[in-house]
Amino acid sequence: MKIHKGLDSFDKLTSAVVTTGTFDGVHLGHKKILKKLISIGKKTSSETVLVTFFPHPRIVLFPDHELKLINTIEENIELFKQYGIDHLIFQTFTKDFSRITALEYIRDILCQKIGLKELVIGYDHHFGRNREGGRDKLNEYAELYEFNIHEVQAHQFNDNAVSSTKIRTAINEGNLELTNDYLGYKFEISGRVIKGNGRGASLGFPTANVDVENKNKILPADGVYAVQVIYNEKTFNGMLNIGNVPTFNQGQKSIEVHIFDFNQLIYNNFIKIRFIKRIRNERKFSGVDDLKKQLSMDKITTLNIMNTIT
Repeated sequence: MKIHKGLDSFDKLTSAVVTTGTFDGVHLGHKKILKKLISIGKKTSSETVLVTFFPHPRIVLFPDHELKLINTIEENIELFKQYGIDHLIFQTFTKDFSRITALEYIRDILCQKIGLKELVIGYDHHFGRNREGGRDKLNEYAELYEFNIHEVQAHQFNDNAVSSTKIRTAINEGNLELTNDYLGYKFEISGRVIKGNGRGASLGFPTANVDVENKNKILPADGVYAVQVIYNEKTFNGMLNIGNVPTFNQGQKSIEVHIFDFNQLIYNNFIKIRFIKRIRNERKFSGVDDLKKQLSMDKITTLNIMNTIT
């Protein structure tokens, strides 16, 4: 997969199969679109092109909303690679770019700069200034500029159409089982292990404090989670707390993970954490002994969960 930062480095193709969108999360609905893209590319002997945007359009257009994203760019790239796409184009999204009309986007970018012959879209696809371009305009432009349209219906899970918005809601609510069902893989975060206060070790449950450096990355609701931790390409089970540690009146939010059967010093190293299931809410305990008892119970719960996953 060739990665292009904008269209300046892109040489127009003779025949391109194109899809375009934000693709936050690269979830099961996106999977249907990408599989269709690859299928059409093989049938027509054409190169496949995915055009996506950075920053996310909603971050540019509605900065006060503080949109958090399911995946970082790096995480999305790794997921895109799995599909065998030929070209990934990151189009810089600015307020000026947002004013491009639907006609200009199709004619000047997809057709003239990329070489569009086959366009793969989702069922609710809109494009251009103020999302003015819908299926009617696409049909008009397809006839005018001689390309075909392939519409992909939404992926349904328990009679619900999978979407990035629904996934963000599930993550915000701490429902990581539903999140993973929608994504088709386990939601994860990555971060650098930083020095903590050592309180976990004194309780018999030493923790790695994780600093997630990408501040646009969405984090699950406060609570305790069963997780998998990936370090040096090895996977370990563990339990993780997100929150303010109310028993000790910490106040500041932290992410701390206790890794089972692990005794390495990993300060300043990066780890990846995959979320499996939320165990309980974060709560304030009457004292250290009650907290230690709960942590022991949490570990048993986590181990039982891990024994059920594949």
